[in-house]
Amino acid sequence: MPNSDPAGGNRPGLPLEQFKPRSMLRVRETRVPTPRFPVIDFHTHLSWSRGLESGDEITIVAEPSELLPVMDAKRIRVMVNLTGGYGRGLERAIATHVKSFPDRFMIFTEPWWSRVAETRYAQFQADEIERAQRLGARGLKVLKTLGLYARENVTTGPLIKVDDARFEPMWEAAGALNLPVLIHVSDPRAFFEPIDRFNERWEELHAWPEWSFHGRDFPSNLELQEARRRVIKRHPRTQFVCAHFADAEDLSYVADLMDGCPNMHVDFSARLAELGRQPRATRRFFDRYQDRILFGTDAVPRDHRFPQQVFGETLYEIYYRFLETNDEYFDYSPARLPPQGRWRIYGIDLPDSILRKVYWENAARLLRLDPARFG
Repeated sequence: MPNSDPAGGNRPGLPLEQFKPRSMLRVRETRVPTPRFPVIDFHTHLSWSRGLESGDEITIVAEPSELLPVMDAKRIRVMVNLTGGYGRGLERAIATHVKSFPDRFMIFTEPWWSRVAETRYAQFQADEIERAQRLGARGLKVLKTLGLYARENVTTGPLIKVDDARFEPMWEAAGALNLPVLIHVSDPRAFFEPIDRFNERWEELHAWPEWSFHGRDFPSNLELQEARRRVIKRHPRTQFVCAHFADAEDLSYVADLMDGCPNMHVDFSARLAELGRQPRATRRFFDRYQDRILFGTDAVPRDHRFPQQVFGETLYEIYYRFLETNDEYFDYSPARLPPQGRWRIYGIDLPDSILRKVYWENAARLLRLDPARFG
């Protein structure tokens, strides 16, 4: 009589972390060691600010000497360090990367989260954007600190909303100074769901439970997205880049955002896992919004928390393969195990006319770079 027990009866089970299946498919494997056009990596992290209460200290996580060999090998003409900090930290980050190699590195400043509870914060923050620009910052990066971590008393009290009025002068200052704003709100949708057997990112959230925003006093994914929409619409002369494709798991929603906000762009950093498993919809999106999509990896040197984003030649080759080939069912990460979910991705085989825009033209336009540098 057949065993009706779906777990296999008396057969021993296999712990999920030991399950490392080898695909039996025989599919084309195209290596793309260099891209067809030069690249501006619009989304990297070469330094980190030290938290909500740490003032203007910063940690440098990669020196130019570590980065340039890979950049040269992979045709990366410019890297944008988004987390350049503020105050003395920003000055140090600029001295480390930009002053030594001004043609290869650019830096974004960040808000002073440690001073957000101050009475005159709104004007102070707007003034700091101007100061950062004079120092050499080329944009503003707003982490998901806004909406998910920063609170009325910095680390205590209610969460500060993404569209809080105290940031209005900051958004306006960025627009007046032609500084693009790269804004990250929310996270993958699974991070807002219970960490249970139905959650497709169970392994990731089991390893990093602090990444879960389910329950407690966190806003929903949609509330965060809609608050960002209101900010973008209220500041039409400011150019916003929504990190991680805004909401890569619902491209129809992102298309609605793009249609209603002509000053909105997206980068696809750390979202190949989502985009590559819906290649036809993704290809249509790239075709429709080809002038407003930016190349980014979210590259983080030497950080074990982000194996899918560890800076190196393999990381860039996966991105180039995704963009330039129609290969099927390949790994979206250089990590030994799929870090975001147990699936593989498919290439979208973009034509040269779109690749050129995505690799460098769109970013160069936002950063006001001379196109002759990329000829």
